[in-house]
Amino acid sequence: MNEYSSKLLENTVNELSRLPGIGKKTALRLALHILKEDMNYAVNLGKSIIKMREDIIFCEKCNNISDNKICGICSNHKRDENLICVVESTQDVIAIENTSQFNGLYHVLGGIISPVEGIGPNDLFIGGLIRRLSAEKIKEIILALPSTVEGDTTAFYIYKLLKDFDIEITTIAKGISIGEELEYADEITLGRSILNRHPFSKL
Repeated sequence: MNEYSSKLLENTVNELSRLPGIGKKTALRLALHILKEDMNYAVNLGKSIIKMREDIIFCEKCNNISDNKICGICSNHKRDENLICVVESTQDVIAIENTSQFNGLYHVLGGIISPVEGIGPNDLFIGGLIRRLSAEKIKEIILALPSTVEGDTTAFYIYKLLKDFDIEITTIAKGISIGEELEYADEITLGRSILNRHPFSKL
C-alpha cells in the first residue's frame, strides 16, 4: 500500500528529497507546508525557482553566479582589484563575504580536482584565472580552498601554474579544521584565517 494518500504529494516529496541534506521526512514536512500556505505562495515559489534556473548566469570575470555578465562584486570599484581570493564555489564567496574581513575580488573555480569523481583541472575555471593575470593588475592571489586532500591538490596545481608570475601567492591560515569546507566554518574563524594568511610556498 502506498504510504501517501496522494500521488501528487508523493511526487513532490520525491523531488524535494533530491535536494542536498533533505530526507524524505523533511521533504514531506516542506511539501505539507507549501500545501497549507496560500496558493500564491506555491506559485511564487515555483516561479522564482524557474526564473532562477532559466536566467541566472555566471560572471564572465570571476565565474560567480550573477544576474549580469559582470557580477556586483567585480563591478564594485570600491573593491581592491589587486587582490583575488580563489575559492571552490559560490557558497565560499558568501561565507567569506559574511565575515566582512575581505575587500578584494574572487575567482570561483566551480569545484576542486577530484580523480575519484572524475574532476580534472580542465573541468575547473582555472584558465580564466590565468587570463585575468594577463589582463588585470593582480598583486596577490589567496588560495582559499578546503583543507582536504582534494583542496590541497588543487591549491598545489594552481600554485605551480602561477609561481612564475610576478605576484604573491598566499593561503588562508589553518584556523579551518582539516577536512572542513569553508562554507561551514564560523565567521570569526574564517575571517581570521583570511587576515592571517601566509605565503603558500612556506607550507
